[in-house]
Amino acid sequence: MELIAKATAAVGGAVALLRRVGTPAHQALGPSPQIPDAKAQGIMTLKMPVAKGWTTGHLPTCAPGLRVNAFASGLDHPRWIEVLPNGDVLVAESKERPAPPRSLMDHAAQATMRRAKAIGDSANRVILLRDANGDGTAETRKVFVENQNQPFGMALIGDRFYLGNTDGIVVFDYAADATSLAGTGKKLVSFKPHGHWTRSLIASPDGSKLYAGVGSLTNIADRGMEPEQGRAAIWELDIATGTARIFASGLRNAVGMAWEPRTGTLWTVVNERDGLGDETPPDYLTSVKEGGFYGWPYSYWGGIVDQRVPQDAALVARAITPDYALGGHTASLGLCWMPAGTLPGFGDGMVIGQHGSWNRAKLSGYKLIFVPFSNGVPDGSPRDILTGFLSADERIAYGRPVGVAIGPDKKSLLMADDVGDVIWRVTGAS
Repeated sequence: MELIAKATAAVGGAVALLRRVGTPAHQALGPSPQIPDAKAQGIMTLKMPVAKGWTTGHLPTCAPGLRVNAFASGLDHPRWIEVLPNGDVLVAESKERPAPPRSLMDHAAQATMRRAKAIGDSANRVILLRDANGDGTAETRKVFVENQNQPFGMALIGDRFYLGNTDGIVVFDYAADATSLAGTGKKLVSFKPHGHWTRSLIASPDGSKLYAGVGSLTNIADRGMEPEQGRAAIWELDIATGTARIFASGLRNAVGMAWEPRTGTLWTVVNERDGLGDETPPDYLTSVKEGGFYGWPYSYWGGIVDQRVPQDAALVARAITPDYALGGHTASLGLCWMPAGTLPGFGDGMVIGQHGSWNRAKLSGYKLIFVPFSNGVPDGSPRDILTGFLSADERIAYGRPVGVAIGPDKKSLLMADDVGDVIWRVTGAS
């Protein structure tokens, strides 16, 4: 497997180097991005930095006026964060367990992903962290839930704790200040596993509904649409009745979700398709309309048709154009609303954890960013909060951002780093 990874890295590096000639000079960003024409790659660009982690004293780089510290370290591939009302911080530790490879490209991709710590044995648990003295570092660490199936999204509604496993949503009874939960949970909804495996969760503001992001199995329905049924969508679960339905579709891999408080609108970040170029199409941040269709796999950025896919003209005609482009292949995963005053110098807006690309000649993402909002919509260019996760030569990843959340003190940000095995805490510098 290591030989395959090294060979893939050598070939992928050569292909990526060749494809750097004529690559777009600017990212496709904002509400009206300049998206280059599609250039089908044939053999996709495969360029993944080797996971290294952080050495003692080496930290991510903060934006001016901010500082960062490790809230907790030595974790096992932390992916997602949920902060409970009592200030406890829950962290889902999980990792992709790939399906058996079906092609030489699958073998190459999986070997490369193992070197990047993106796939492998999954801890399959949720860890509870507690900072009892408020010094910004968790002193207590306990196993909150274990023996799960690639757990990811979490939500607490009243005295019920919901967990998004790759194969469905389970629920547990929760008592205030509990440091662990009994049993393996009751299954409420089943989802198809594999492919884009994460299952993010968010409760509606009134606690009556639960929303789950379920990504596609493949890049562009490569195995047809039947295996994709129920996927590439955001699901809605009615808590009272137990009824589940697709709320919005055509979202290739909708991961983080957040509520914009002024309008009460649900927003999500979506990872778009691969194989058409460095900036084509861009990943995006968008509001989510009930019953809305967002193009996948037939089209992107509204009605731009993907010529590789057998078409459905009626669906393309109703495809919604996303609100805000985030650049190509940034792997934007984490999302939370950050109110003005949380961090000095930052107003209202969305914070996004960008896990980082592999399908580009020049890598993108690998940072924590902020998108300012005004009157309920994005307003302005993205700003960096944390950078420095990638070496200058793009060969080494010290860390990769994933889930984000507002800290228990409401004056900090928490961010999961699944290569560094750290939860980072960002605050004002003074």
